[in-house]
Amino acid sequence: MANILLLANINCDRILRLDKPLQTGGRFHYQDGGLRLGGGGANTGLGLVWAKHNVSLVSEVGSDDIGDWILAKASTLGLDCRLVHRFSGNTCEMLLVMTPDGERTIIRPQRPIFELSHAPNWQHWDAFYINSSANGADIWAQDAIDSNPRCKVIAQLAKDQRKRPCHVLIASITDMQGRCNQAPWSFAQSIAGDALQYFIVTDGDKGAIAYSAEGEQHVPAVMAEVVDTTGAGDAYAAGVIHGLCQNMPIFEAMHQGALWASFAVATPSSIPGEALKKHLTSS
Repeated sequence: MANILLLANINCDRILRLDKPLQTGGRFHYQDGGLRLGGGGANTGLGLVWAKHNVSLVSEVGSDDIGDWILAKASTLGLDCRLVHRFSGNTCEMLLVMTPDGERTIIRPQRPIFELSHAPNWQHWDAFYINSSANGADIWAQDAIDSNPRCKVIAQLAKDQRKRPCHVLIASITDMQGRCNQAPWSFAQSIAGDALQYFIVTDGDKGAIAYSAEGEQHVPAVMAEVVDTTGAGDAYAAGVIHGLCQNMPIFEAMHQGALWASFAVATPSSIPGEALKKHLTSS
């Protein structure tokens, strides 16, 4: 069991199920799928809770009824939300537009700027995961690396070129499009710094490649029937974090990521489903 700190969004998702794939200028019918808990914090955190880790969230929600609902729902599911900040204002719903082939389009409002305060005592944490545009995330990450050599720092590549000091950097092949005009390892080092040990690039059912100073290695995907791709990347990251906290070699940790992602895409929700929970609680 590890103490894991997640810096990631936690959302109230509104699901709109379309009758056909999206097309520019088209007209569509939809079914309202209602509200569900979502965001990288929930999508990544719940699997880790089921794997018997202690998981705390650093995020922010508004001081309104939706914010109350998010925190109550997340806390009931086992996530420690005591470090979630409440800003003055409304928590807007995230719109997830789902098409019959399982693909999704996310429509979200502009978030208020989230300013991180003083970093926590990193001696309490075994892993720190970053999937947020919060100001100060790079400072927290570098502080964790410098303060506690036992704390594993894992980060998702940001949507821009901001620094992400970490030991393991994760990106999808889509994240890389148009951004990397050099060798993947050199690109990752320019983002993550000297502490970087591995750069993982995922490519859906084609698997993932781990780049390092020693070279690269491919780890295949775990095949599954795709129902809903929402949260697959978050589930992959959670599996990798779990593997690293179990002191698995990186390639075994990546297999865990692929396995967890296979459960995610076969589940009609953002957050991990009962199949992953059963797998983790029975093992």
